[in-house]
Parts: sequence; structure tokens; C-alpha cells
Amino acid sequence: MEKQAEPKAAGPAWLLGPALVAGVAYLDPGNVAVNMSAGAQFGYLLVWVLVVANVAAWLVQYMSAKLGLATGRSMAELLGQRIQTRTGRLLYGLQAQFVAIATDIAEIIGGAVALWILFDVPLVAGAIITGAVSTVLLLVQSERGAKAFEFSIIALMAVIVIGFCYGLFLEPPAAVDVVGGLVPRFDGAQSVLLAASIMGATVMPHAIYAHSSLARDRFGTSDLPPRRLIRATRTDVTIALGIAGSVNLVMLLVAATVLPGVPGTDSLEGAHLAIQEALGKAAGFMFAVALLASGLASTAVGAYAGSDIMGGLFRTRLSLLTRRLLTMIPAVLVLAGGVDPTFALVLSQVVLSFGIPFAVVPLVWLTSRRELMGAYLNRRALTIAGWLVAGGIVALNVALLAMEFGLVG
Repeated sequence: MEKQAEPKAAGPAWLLGPALVAGVAYLDPGNVAVNMSAGAQFGYLLVWVLVVANVAAWLVQYMSAKLGLATGRSMAELLGQRIQTRTGRLLYGLQAQFVAIATDIAEIIGGAVALWILFDVPLVAGAIITGAVSTVLLLVQSERGAKAFEFSIIALMAVIVIGFCYGLFLEPPAAVDVVGGLVPRFDGAQSVLLAASIMGATVMPHAIYAHSSLARDRFGTSDLPPRRLIRATRTDVTIALGIAGSVNLVMLLVAATVLPGVPGTDSLEGAHLAIQEALGKAAGFMFAVALLASGLASTAVGAYAGSDIMGGLFRTRLSLLTRRLLTMIPAVLVLAGGVDPTFALVLSQVVLSFGIPFAVVPLVWLTSRRELMGAYLNRRALTIAGWLVAGGIVALNVALLAMEFGLVG
């Protein structure tokens, strides 16, 4: 009996998907802005930061997925149950929701800039269009279920990968320069700021909340053995973060190869123009299309996370449209107020970096509790690595604050 074929729905491919959706958060317009800025300003200097950040992202996304598998609940729900006072729960929920809003600002602005580049759509109108399309994607998730939502997001991810990687094949970097970028070092306060931005754009707090929720939605009623789900989750996370990390590295390498010394590359529009002039119109078009797909896909995932935070920590169930407006309106107001889009994008990633400990610390703590995790309990090495990630992020943020306030040179 044990050797009978499993139902088709339980096949290996069916077990993949949640991490690919969460992984889109690592390919949002904030990543594009930060990676392009890092490559254009410092060449290959911060390649090592991207590699470290991606390893850290693998750890936290794996733990987040295991949390959803073990408990059948999202991290926001678990925190909402464990924070005893209403005031404490609301304060924690406010910082988490603020992170979700900062995320949405980056993603909607990125979509708006892409629409402006491609079709001359005014930025505010582009922001509204981006928000509207992402709302449709959320309706797919609400009406058609987790799998249909995953297919939609993965299709957009394919566009992102092709669009951003196109330029690398036209102008590949020298291998020696890439290897040189793996040596850990900084070059002044601005490089530390960009490193914090890279970390904030790579280890995404809202993706941690979202992944536990995605695993819950997909496998909450599964009777598959824990060992099989853990193995499938590890594969899922490895594929997703391998794709996201590679594309992020490609963005930085393309910028480091063709953008240094080119004026105006501190903005997405300028970077697009510089890529177009250096690599041709096709490369510029592919960049813009990938940026648009990035904004559409990542803002849908960000809104999904915001909804879960709202339900788990605020214990309220608002309509989909209301939830969407709560995170979308600030982005529209930023653009309507005339704030430079790329500056807003990079700043949003710094804000995210300060929100990471509030997601990573409880994640490591929860996944190290035997009575909660059971067969999904972290191994000691994974728990230690998780605490090292949290400590490293806190140290980077402290260094950033010290440099910004002139406490160190």
C-alpha cells in the first residue's frame, strides 16, 4: 500500500510555488533602484553585500515557510495571539503595517515610472493603474485560490527575469571584477547607506509575514508527512531565492559595467536612458517592461502581506478594496507631492532595513520553540544562523545611524 502512486495534486511540482511568490518581493522596484544606484556609484564594491543578503533571505524565508507549515497559521496570527496586551499588539501591528506601506510605496512608484517610460503615462495616473492591476491580482487570489495567484505572479516573475538579464548578455562584466566585489569592505557613509538599502530590499519584512501565510493557505489542510513538506519547501525556497538573488546580482553588474561615470543614473529614468544609449533600444525596452512587471507583481504580494498583518495583529477584517487603499494612497500622495521617485524608492528600502529585526527576531524565536513547531523545529545550527542574521542587521543599522549623525567618520 505504501508504494501506491500519490494523487497528481501531491506531485513534486504541486508542492512548489509559495516561495516563488514570496520571492517576487526580492525583485521589486526598490531592488532595481538600489542595485542600479550601488552599481553606478560604487561599481562592484557591494557585490558581497548582495551575496550575504541573499543567504540571509534564504534562511528567513525557509523558517517562515516552516512556521506556516507547522502551525497552520501565519506569523502575524501567532504574534497576535502571543502579545498579551491590546496596546502592545496594536503598536507592533502599526510598525508592521508601516513597513508594508513603505514596501507599497516602492512598488507602486516603480510601476508608475515604468508606465511613464513606456507610454508617457503621468506618474500619478501610473500609480493608480499599477494599484488597480495589483488589486485584480488579489481578486484572483481571493476568488480562485492560492494556486491561481501563484501562476499569475510566477508569469510576471518570468518577464522580470528575462527583462533584467537581457543587458548582461549584451555587455558581460569581467570575471575578475566580480570576484573582487566579493571582498567585504565599504567606502564611506554612502556605501553603508546603500548596503543597508540592499539589505532592506533583499531581506524583506513583509515577505517574512507573507511566506508563512502562503504556506498556510497552500498546505493548511495537507496530510502529507512533515519530512516531505520540509524537503519540498527547502527546494522551493532554494529555487526562488536562487532566481531572485541572481537577478539582483545581474542588475548591479549591468549598472557597474555600463553606468559608472554616466550622468543622471541616480534615477530609474536616467538608468533606463543610459542603458538604452549604451546597449541599444531593445535593452532599454526590456528594462522598462521588466520594471513594470516588477511593480505589478510585487505590489500584489505586498498587499497580500499587509492584509495578513491587518487580520493577525489588528484582528480586523476589512474589504479587499479598503485594505488596498490603505497601502496604495501613500504612494500616490508621494508622487502627487513631487517627491523624486528614485529617492523615495531608495529611502523606502532604508525604512525596510529598520523593520527587519521586528520580523526576524520573533521568527527565529517562534521557530525554535519545540511545543509550537513539533517535527518542523529548527535545527540548532539554523537557529544560531538566524540569530546571527538578526544581529548583523541590527549592527548595520546602528552603523548607518552613527554615520548619518556624524558619530563616526
